[in-house]
This record gives sequence, structure tokens and C-alpha cells, in this order.
Amino acid sequence: MEYLSNLNPVIQALIATLFTYGITALGAAIVFFFKKVNKSIMDAMLGFAAGVMIAASFFSLISPALEHAQNLGQNKALICTLGFLLGGIILFIGDKIYTHLDKKKGIKTNSLKRCFLLVFSITLHNFPEGLAVGIAFGSAGLGIDGATFISACVLALGIGIQNFPEGSSVSLPLKREGFSNKKAFFYGQLSGLVEPIAGVLGALLVIKIRILLPLMLSFAAGAMIYVVIEELVPESQTNKRKDLMALSSLIGFCIMMILDIALG
Repeated sequence: MEYLSNLNPVIQALIATLFTYGITALGAAIVFFFKKVNKSIMDAMLGFAAGVMIAASFFSLISPALEHAQNLGQNKALICTLGFLLGGIILFIGDKIYTHLDKKKGIKTNSLKRCFLLVFSITLHNFPEGLAVGIAFGSAGLGIDGATFISACVLALGIGIQNFPEGSSVSLPLKREGFSNKKAFFYGQLSGLVEPIAGVLGALLVIKIRILLPLMLSFAAGAMIYVVIEELVPESQTNKRKDLMALSSLIGFCIMMILDIALG
């Protein structure tokens, strides 16, 4: 960890997002071992990741954004609200595009197009997630108050955890569509390749253009909260044991909060 903490923030962001991509690939690799995954385990992982991401959105993104905006003499309420809404709206638009394409595919859609739609929908979420990780490491590298190497690592861990079911959510349906294990895995891991690109981009933008840091931090927070509300919590709550899934979210939040406060 000491070696990693001394690396250039861009390299840190690249390594972290390669890790989150690797978890996506690991999730996609389930097709080689199982026909389906225990739903309760998957839902608990999603709930846990939701808690981690909610805590990270405030402690690692919104809080530093507010403080940095004040230091730059910006209107912190306006800038952070604008960035937060933009992050959510970008994903909202992406979901609308996917829904539009999904409605047009019809019952005669071939398997290649179904594959594209699955990969496209997951990729829409992965780009801002990679961006959030890059921003976190770039902010820590600049020494921004509230942004630390540890909190950036935990954020990457949280995103990595929720990437596992995302990878399997692509590969398993494709296997049911008749794809071979190798092809189902290939398309499943493909959806995560955008994260390292977004991670490096996020770190570079933060380091090169500090004045945009409050906007970018709040943007990343908005994107993450949208993913939590739109995807993670609703999916985890489809489980019969909703109470346990909610508890897993609380545990994820507490772990992220403790790490961020105690080690930050």
C-alpha cells in the first residue's frame, strides 16, 4: 500500500480502475462455472455496494467538493448542485437511450443486437463510475481536504463489488440466448473496459484543471447516487428478505464511513 500511495495519481487511478474492470471480468467468468448465481448472495452484494457508494458520495466527493469550492471563492451551493444534477442527468439520458433502443428491437431481434443492448446498458453506468475513481485519486494526489488515498481505494473497492453482478448480468443472459461460454464471457467483460479509460481521464482533468474540481467531484457523486437509486437498491429489494438486504446497505455505509473518517 505504501508503494501504491507514492505513485502518480494517474497511475493510481489506472491501477484502481483496472481492478474494477477485473471484477467485472470475474463476474462475467461465472458462465464457466455456474448456470446461475444464488440470488440472495447477489442481492446482498448489491445492497452492500449501495451503502459503500452512498457514503463515498458524501465523505469522498460532496464534502471535499464543498470545501474546495469555498477555497476557490466559488458559489459552493450552486456549483455542487449543478455538478450533482449533471451527473445524474447524464445517466438518466443514457438510460432513456437504452430504453428507446430496447423498445425498437422487437421479437425478431438477432442475438448480436441483444448482445449490443446488454453491453451498452452496463457501459453507460461504468464510464461515470470509472470517472469517479479517477477524480478521487486525482483529488487525493492534490492534497484536497477530505480526499485521501485510503478513501479513494475504498471507493474503488465499492465500485468493484457492484461490478461483479454487472459482469454476470451480461454474460449469464447471453449464455441463455445460446452464446458459447467464451463469447458470453467476452461480451460480459467488454462492458467494463471503459472504466480504466474514464479513470485516467478523471485523474488528468482534476490535476490539470483544478478550478473544475468541485464540479467534477459533485458530478461523480450525482452519477453514483443515480446508479444506487436506479439500479442497486431496487434490484436488491426484489429479494424476499428485504430487511437483510437493507441491513447489508447499512453495513456497507458504516464500513465506508469508518474507513473514511478514521483513516482519512
